[in-house]
Amino acid sequence: MTEHSENAGKRHVEDVEVSGHIIDSLILPKILDLVTSHGGEFVIKRISIGQKPTDPSHALLEISAPSQEALIEILDDINDHGAVPTSARDCQLTKADMDGAFPEGFYSTTNQRTEIRFDNAWRKIEDQEMDCGICVQAGEGEAPAAARCVPMTDVRRGDQIVVGHAGVRVFPEERERTDHNPSFEFMNSNVSTEKPKGLAIREIAGQLYENRVSGGKSVIVGGPAIVHTGSGQHLCELIRSGYVDKLFAGNALATHDIEQALYGTSLGVHLDRGDLADAGHEHHLRAINTIRRAGGIKQAVETGQLTSGIMHDCVKHNVDFLLAGSIRDDGPLPEVVTDALEAQRQMRHKLRDVRFCLMIATTLHSIAVGNLLPAWVRVVCVDINPSTVIKLNDRGSFQTIGLVTDVEPFLRALVQEVQQLESAAKANA
Repeated sequence: MTEHSENAGKRHVEDVEVSGHIIDSLILPKILDLVTSHGGEFVIKRISIGQKPTDPSHALLEISAPSQEALIEILDDINDHGAVPTSARDCQLTKADMDGAFPEGFYSTTNQRTEIRFDNAWRKIEDQEMDCGICVQAGEGEAPAAARCVPMTDVRRGDQIVVGHAGVRVFPEERERTDHNPSFEFMNSNVSTEKPKGLAIREIAGQLYENRVSGGKSVIVGGPAIVHTGSGQHLCELIRSGYVDKLFAGNALATHDIEQALYGTSLGVHLDRGDLADAGHEHHLRAINTIRRAGGIKQAVETGQLTSGIMHDCVKHNVDFLLAGSIRDDGPLPEVVTDALEAQRQMRHKLRDVRFCLMIATTLHSIAVGNLLPAWVRVVCVDINPSTVIKLNDRGSFQTIGLVTDVEPFLRALVQEVQQLESAAKANA
C-alpha cells in the first residue's frame, strides 16, 4: 500500500489526515487513486483501522509531487474526500469585485458537509449545496462569523468569498450501514431494471413513513406522467395521509391534473376509457383558462370550480407547491414561476428543511432539484427511463437510489405499503 520515491526529499511534500469510515466507504482508496492519477506519490505514515463497524478509522498520509503546482492540484482534489493538511491554516478570503460573479480562484462547493477555518476555529457551512461559492460574514458583537453557500447569481460586490482550498475541509457521506436493511444495500447498486420491485418499494415506504413519524419533511418532485398514467389518485392518497409536505413540478403536471379534474381527460384522452375525447386537444387550454379567470388554483378551489385532483388536495391539505415554468409552457397557470433564477431561489428556500425527496417521472426537474440538495438528504428517483437516475449520479447527486419501473404500479404499491405500516403501528399501539 506504500508508494515512495527515493527522491521524495527533493519533491514538494504535505502531510494530510483523513478520518471516519474511510475503509468500508472506500474513501481512502479513492484518495490514494487520485494522488497517483495526478502524478503524485504517497506514504501511509500512520493508520488506525476501526475494529467494529461503528468504529472510525484514521490515516496520516504524506503526499508528494514534483512541483508546488502539482501538489496544490492534488490537495484540492483529495480535499473533497475529506483529506485535510495537518498544517492548520485559516481559509483565504477575497472580496467580490462585481455583482453576479465570484473572484477568480473561488472555492467551488460540493454537496458534502463542509467546514472552513476562520479566526483559528472551524465553522460549519450553512445552506450546503454543490456548485456554489462560500461567503463569510463577520459576526456582530460577540457573535462568531457565519459562512454559507451562495450561488453565483446572488454574489454582491464586496462579499467575502473563500478562494483556494486552504482552510477548507469536507466530510464525505459514509456508506449507509444496512445490517437491518439489506434490501436498501442491494438498491444502492448501479441502476438496473432487474431490482426486486416489491422489496424496494417496501423499503421506500418505510423511509417515507419513518420520515413523517420523526417530523421530517418530504418533497415530491413530479412529472405529468403521474397524471397521464392515471396515478394521480395514488399521489392524492399520499397527500391526504400527510406524507407530502411539498410538491415541485412544472406547468404540465398541474395543467393536466386540473384538466383531468374538469374534463376527465389528460392530453385530451379519457383516463377511464383510453379513447380521445371530441375536441380533447383543447381541454388543457380550457383548463388553464378556467384557472386564470378564477385568479389562481387556490381561488378555484375556494370557489368550488376545482373539486378534485392533486392540486386541489395540495390546497386543501396545506401542501406547499412550487411550479417552475419552461419555454414550452402553454398559458401558463398563474402560479407558475417563469423566471428560472427566481424558481431556483424559491426551491433553495423550500428545500432547507427537507429530509426525504421522492422524484417521479421527470428528468429535468429531478436533476434541477438534485443539484440543490445536500448529500445527507435521502433521494429516491423512480422513472421508466434509467438515464434519469444515471444523469443524477453523473451530476453529483450520488445519494440517489434509482428504481426503474412504471409510475402507476409503483405509486399504487407505495400507498399499499404505507397503509400496512400504519395499520401495524396502530395494532402495536
